[in-house]
Amino acid sequence: MSDVVEQTLSVLPGLLGQHDSGARPRSAGASGRISATSRLGSLIRSITALTSKHEEEKLIQQELTSLKATVSAPNTTLRLMKECMVRLIYCEMLGYESSFGYIHAIKLAQQGNLLEKRVGYLAVSLFLHENHELLLLLVNTVVKDLQSTNLVEVCMALTIVSQIFPREMIPAVLPLIEDKLQHSKEIIRRKAVQALYKFYLIAPNQVQHIHDKFRKALCDRDAGVMAASLHIYLQMIKENSSGYKDLTGSFVTILKQVVGGKLPIDFNYHSVPAPWLQIQLLRILGLLGKDDPRTSELMYDVLDESLRRAEINHNITYAILFECVQTIYTIYPKYELLEKAAKCIGKFVLSPKINLKYLGLKALTYVIQQDPNLALQHQMTIIECLDHPDPIIKRETLELLYRITNGQNVIVIVQKILDYLKESKEEYAIMNFVGKVAELAEKYSPSNEWFIQTMNAVFSVGGDVVHPDIPNNFLRLLAEGFDDGKEDGQLRMYAVQSYLALLEEEDALYPQKFLQVMSWVLGEYSSLVTDVDPEVILTKLHSLLKKTFVTSETKAWIMAAITKIASHTSCSKTVDKLIQEFSNSLDTCMRQYAFELKHLCEDKALMKNLLPFDACCNDMVVDASLSFLDGFVAEGLGRGAAPYKPHHQRQEEKLSQEKALNFEPYGLSLASSMSSSGITGRQSPTGLSFGSDTSGNSAETGHKETNTLKLEGVRKLWGKEGYLPKKENKVGKENETQTVSCGSLLAGQVGDPPALQSDQVASLSEEDKEKQQLASTLFIGLGSSAGVSLMGKADTATQKFKRKSKINETQNIEEASGFQNSAASDFGPLLDTVPADIGDCEGNICTRLRKASLGSSDTVEDNLAFETPQSLKESDLDDRLSDSRLSQSSLFADSNIEIFQPSPSSQWESASKTPLIPSLPEELEELTHSEVAELCQSDALALYLCKVWTDDSLLLTVFVSNKTTSAFNAVNLVFEEAEQFQILESPTYHFPVIEAQSVERCQKCVWMNKICTQGVLSGSVDYQSEMETHLEFSITLSLLDFIRPMAITTEDFGKLWLSLSNDVKQNIKMPSSQDSLPAALNTLQQKLKLHIVDIIGNEGILACQLLPSVPCLLHCRTHSGMLAVWFRSPCSALPDGLLYQCQKVMEES
Repeated sequence: MSDVVEQTLSVLPGLLGQHDSGARPRSAGASGRISATSRLGSLIRSITALTSKHEEEKLIQQELTSLKATVSAPNTTLRLMKECMVRLIYCEMLGYESSFGYIHAIKLAQQGNLLEKRVGYLAVSLFLHENHELLLLLVNTVVKDLQSTNLVEVCMALTIVSQIFPREMIPAVLPLIEDKLQHSKEIIRRKAVQALYKFYLIAPNQVQHIHDKFRKALCDRDAGVMAASLHIYLQMIKENSSGYKDLTGSFVTILKQVVGGKLPIDFNYHSVPAPWLQIQLLRILGLLGKDDPRTSELMYDVLDESLRRAEINHNITYAILFECVQTIYTIYPKYELLEKAAKCIGKFVLSPKINLKYLGLKALTYVIQQDPNLALQHQMTIIECLDHPDPIIKRETLELLYRITNGQNVIVIVQKILDYLKESKEEYAIMNFVGKVAELAEKYSPSNEWFIQTMNAVFSVGGDVVHPDIPNNFLRLLAEGFDDGKEDGQLRMYAVQSYLALLEEEDALYPQKFLQVMSWVLGEYSSLVTDVDPEVILTKLHSLLKKTFVTSETKAWIMAAITKIASHTSCSKTVDKLIQEFSNSLDTCMRQYAFELKHLCEDKALMKNLLPFDACCNDMVVDASLSFLDGFVAEGLGRGAAPYKPHHQRQEEKLSQEKALNFEPYGLSLASSMSSSGITGRQSPTGLSFGSDTSGNSAETGHKETNTLKLEGVRKLWGKEGYLPKKENKVGKENETQTVSCGSLLAGQVGDPPALQSDQVASLSEEDKEKQQLASTLFIGLGSSAGVSLMGKADTATQKFKRKSKINETQNIEEASGFQNSAASDFGPLLDTVPADIGDCEGNICTRLRKASLGSSDTVEDNLAFETPQSLKESDLDDRLSDSRLSQSSLFADSNIEIFQPSPSSQWESASKTPLIPSLPEELEELTHSEVAELCQSDALALYLCKVWTDDSLLLTVFVSNKTTSAFNAVNLVFEEAEQFQILESPTYHFPVIEAQSVERCQKCVWMNKICTQGVLSGSVDYQSEMETHLEFSITLSLLDFIRPMAITTEDFGKLWLSLSNDVKQNIKMPSSQDSLPAALNTLQQKLKLHIVDIIGNEGILACQLLPSVPCLLHCRTHSGMLAVWFRSPCSALPDGLLYQCQKVMEES
């Protein structure tokens, strides 16, 4: 360590100014610089010589005091300021706050020569974060340096932009960075691409209009610029791979050139050509080729070449091989490649090096669901890894075993995981594996006793780090029950008996969540155990209340359990004693519970009505509007109380009253006639700036956006009936589970494995025999005949706990309720200011529980990351390639409808070659509508679509044409549930009969439920012929399909503007054809369906609404050939979406 310090000290003088131009070794200036740098060196030496943290703090505080006096002195030179900044950076990196120097770092970046500016920019990047208020002072400096002719200054500005520039400051520098993409120097182009990548991560909608320039960067003549653009494409392809399928050939060509060594030698690392570039390209190809035979076919050769060339014995080649294996198993499979990838995995697993063995286990975990036989080939190595001294190897081995769990080996694998958890002290591993054990116990439990004992072990081992979903869903499972009532009673009775036995132990310490589960179960179902006196149970719960380790939250659960048990008993001395004891408690909550229990015990009839037996799943009618408070509210208003104001309105009024600094630059004044419009105050759109168009979002809005989950493009996996893809993966008949008693699990014993051959047993040592027996028990059920589920588990057993479905009970209620709520309530998910539906609140008793998994959400996401095609047989590949063919039907430009067409069937013959062309009825022909376009077709049916844009919704009119000479009965058209869209009526439509050579139609009204630029609404048609036939289709809908003009006066516009809190600003270059403001506004009016409210001079205001009633206001102003737009809306995502459409329209004009 001392050598490193000495080398650092020897280099520091040259770093801090020894190489300045004109410096002479013996000059006075040079001695001054040496003296300056020696101060940092002496500081480092002094710190390294200290022996305690207290001494270090004292020394650093002295240094900071000295630095504060130096930087605040008026005669401090820039050279001395630079040296002080370096020492401040060192103190800040040690963890000591030096905020007094932040402003001086910004000043240093604004002044001085290149070296001083460089140190200033470095200090700013280390001192400030993206949301720091002082960053506003840096905007003009960055803009000036971006326009500089000095390459170093431009590079420094681009670097600081890509590091800490926040979303609100992007519009000020975005046009300048776009220009840098055409710069003659490759380092400038590369840094510009990196800055745009940062912009895409924090504000993707603001850079959507320059995607074509990203493509130019991908084809740049410099390999560094091309490599930088791959980061952007990897992110975009993760979100929407279908939009970049056309670039597959380009990525394959680039990878071929990289693998072939066509890049400059500077990109080589240990003789491996551009390894990190290869890894990026392999990940991109894996995303593009997933479940796509045509795209995958383009990359087979280059993947084979990558596997063949990565033979150098170095860690970086192992990383490339690992990515190759992942890509090969992710794309549409090819048998020859799979064989080579399997051999590569085998080399990893059998390697004596720990890192390679870990890679092999990781790869096995990834591919096990496609090729379970691969685990059988290495089963003895996997057994040895269970006892490996490295905990990471052991943990990855357990992860692999979790993937291959089925009904026959679940007991052994669960026991192995629990044994590991008992020894582990790592909190993350405990949280991860207890969720997996809970999931396996629910899915593959052989008996009620084993399930309860396993869940008890989960709660005991997991402690209070158990994910809250696990105990909650366990209680839901007990409460909802199964299809068999007798099975319900047995499970609940065994749970009660188990918890009573655990409470018998005097000095046992149980986690708080486990005690809460015990309390709830005993309170609900203790009456099922008839051989135990309720007084005994009450006594045990009372003794728990006296324990010092029991928290107040757990005491509330215990008191609730005691209250429920007391409702079924006539009188209890324990309850009376408890009431007397806690009525004078210092804990106000316990005192309240005691008084409630006392009053309920005085009225047993009321107590039984309030606490009926086994009624925890009964639905309760909840008045979400709180109408019972209407009288109270009216009385308060009558006495002069102020009416309720939404939070954003209160925030707006607070801001307008505060005497805060206005950071907006001066702008052009409005005409005098605008003063009557009601748009006043600092939030008026007239303050829009052209020099620095930063967003006007409030701090509240920014916080809300950064903490909101972005779910666009995320596949919907959970529904009312549980895990949705489960239905697709249930194949054939499932074998019965091999039942093993709970006693053997608790004693650490496993049931007898299948007998080995006698000659093999004789030749093996005792240790090898044990390993063989364990392997035969762990890997039972794997093989070519075992079906592998989505989670990588063999579905050889019916799921033990199949819960009741209450959909039939509630379906009529849900249909009757319809859409009686107001428009704002229906659009609740979009509005930031509308409170969440009460049904989503935690603890709402009205929530209907549907097949909740016991595992945590993290576990589910972890499992789903490995979803890939399941069939690997070579004989199936050609069939799968031939069955996936897209229709060549033309698409009308407005709808961009994606077509899915199954393989044609020869059983239907068209009676006429002339297609039946459907048409709209007269009442719809008068409305604005698209052309009738073909969706999809088979030999028997053809589907057509026409969009009708009504005032209150998007009306999708679907025509079903029977092309045959016979009638079809019971034709069902079903729209799949989409996260972005809401179908106002039932998503299904039933045609009782479709006559031969005729056309029937159905109409569905659609709203946008979640803001997106484009989204897909999928569906299918099922009809019965000689065999049941399934036809799929998908419809692409855009944001503009749901935008309608909003007629509003100028005065109302001003009032509404002040009440909206989410805004976006941007400067857009006006095309030559739109050189005037009226022409530009007319274009926006026609293309975006906006309403022009007023035009005054060079400013205009427009309004629109997103169906059903989400307003969006737009203020425009022209200046020097630029159109400055300012959107405001109550929905945070709507301004970004409309800004993108606005940029697109102006570019196309």
